Amino acid sequence: MPTIRPARESDRDALYSICLETGDSGEDATGLYADPLILGHVYAGPYLSYAPDFAFVLEDAEGVGGYVIGTPDSRAFEATLEREWWPKLRAQYPDPAAIPRESRTPDERIMAVIHDHTRKTSDVYDAYPAHLHIDLLPRMQGGGNGRALMERLFTALRDAGVPGVHLGVGGRNTRAQGFYQHLGFRELERTNGGITLGYML
Repeated sequence: MPTIRPARESDRDALYSICLETGDSGEDATGLYADPLILGHVYAGPYLSYAPDFAFVLEDAEGVGGYVIGTPDSRAFEATLEREWWPKLRAQYPDPAAIPRESRTPDERIMAVIHDHTRKTSDVYDAYPAHLHIDLLPRMQGGGNGRALMERLFTALRDAGVPGVHLGVGGRNTRAQGFYQHLGFRELERTNGGITLGYML
C-alpha cells in the first residue's frame, strides 16, 4: 500500500518528473516541452525549497508516485520567490515578451510566467490565503490516495492556523474539477480558461 511522508530534498527529481508527467491538464506533458525541467521550476521546486513543512509525497514499492505541495501564506510566498527564486530562473531563461502570445511554444509560455514582474494577488487570498498543487501518476490515482494526501496537507495548514486554501485547475480538466468538488471545494472565480476553487479549513 502507498504511504504518505514528508517530502525531502532528495525527492526533488521525482517531484519534477511527476509535475511533467501530469502537466497537460493531468496528462503526460513530456512531449510538449523541450526543457523537461521548466514546469517543475515553476510548479514544484519552489515549494520544496521555501515551504517544506507543507510538502508531502505518496510512495510505494516503485518509489514516489504523487505529491501535494502548498504554502500557508500565498502573498508572503510570492514575495519570497520574487527575492530568491525567480531572479535565478530569469537569468537562465530568456524573456519571450517580444514573441506574440499566440506564437509562443509551451516552453515560452512558462518562460513568460517566470518573467512576470506584475503578479497580482487576488481578493481570494483574504479568505483562502493558502494554496496547493497536487499531482499523482496513474498508478497512484484512485483508491483514496488523492484524498489522503489532501487531508495530510489540510491538517498541516490547520495546525498553522490557516482559515482556507485555494487552487487553480484548467477549465478542460473536468476530472480534477470533480475530484476537488467531491472534497468540498467550491468555485470562486474563472479567468483565462482556468478555475479557482476554494476550501474552508
